[in-house]
Amino acid sequence: MNYELKTEGQVMFSEARGDSVQIAREYMDSLLVESRVVGAVKPDTTFRFLGETFSMPFMTAALSHLDLASMAEGAKEAGACVSIGMGGNEEMGKVLSTGAKVIKIIKPYADEKEIMSRIEYAEEHGALAVGMDVEHAVNVEDAEDSVVMGLQMKQPTLEELEKYIRATKLPFLIKGALSAADALRCRDLGAAGLVLSHHNGLMRYAVPPVMILPEIRKAVGSDLLLVADGGIETGFDAFKALARGADAVTMGKALMGPLKDKGAEGVKEALQKANGQLQAMMIRTGTKNLKHMDPSVIWEPAGYRHG
Repeated sequence: MNYELKTEGQVMFSEARGDSVQIAREYMDSLLVESRVVGAVKPDTTFRFLGETFSMPFMTAALSHLDLASMAEGAKEAGACVSIGMGGNEEMGKVLSTGAKVIKIIKPYADEKEIMSRIEYAEEHGALAVGMDVEHAVNVEDAEDSVVMGLQMKQPTLEELEKYIRATKLPFLIKGALSAADALRCRDLGAAGLVLSHHNGLMRYAVPPVMILPEIRKAVGSDLLLVADGGIETGFDAFKALARGADAVTMGKALMGPLKDKGAEGVKEALQKANGQLQAMMIRTGTKNLKHMDPSVIWEPAGYRHG
């Protein structure tokens, strides 16, 4: 598919026919970064998340149908958190056996037993947190509940989401919220955080997570953990997301090639490279650690507005 970039004033847009992945990429690349290097010190990317300390604010995206145990091993060696997607308890057990700190993101199965089984297994076997992939409940081009890998999904009600959150002592993250309105609903339900995501374009014309981050952060304050998901390909992308209000970022597609080619070592190297790029941006913006991210170093093209 070919995309033609055009400008209208200072606003970039594409003829991507609603391709949210392409829209997010264009937006990310439109953000510029102001230099504040005079007097800068070597930055520290040590990251405290859900009661654990990591070497970097990167986590693996909630991938599925891959060698997730090797992915988790590589992330652990790099000092990063792990999230995993669709799969049963046996696969989850293999991932947890690596010793990585793991967040299990559960699909919104129509069969409640499928959900509860995974929540219970995650809690009993030492997962760091659980969550639900709510944006994967419905089809792309109609309002019907989706079928994923032969399993029926169901759009969860607010009451059902609250039930799942209260079913575990583990922190619960909701993946797929992409607005201040949803963020406030999730906070009120008792969620510990959000993974801001359109799930690789499942929603057409979706506002890019990094674009809406400041609005969501302003709405929820420090009450919720915010993880930017989708389109984080480098540490330079990660810096922009973190500066605009994310607590952490995920990397998915950028890890798939290294995982296929070199297994755990490839994942480790890719994450370490990305963290090096993040540190490069931090030192050039006078950002000494992750708690001192300053959104004013980001220059956004004029013309974007909400509503």
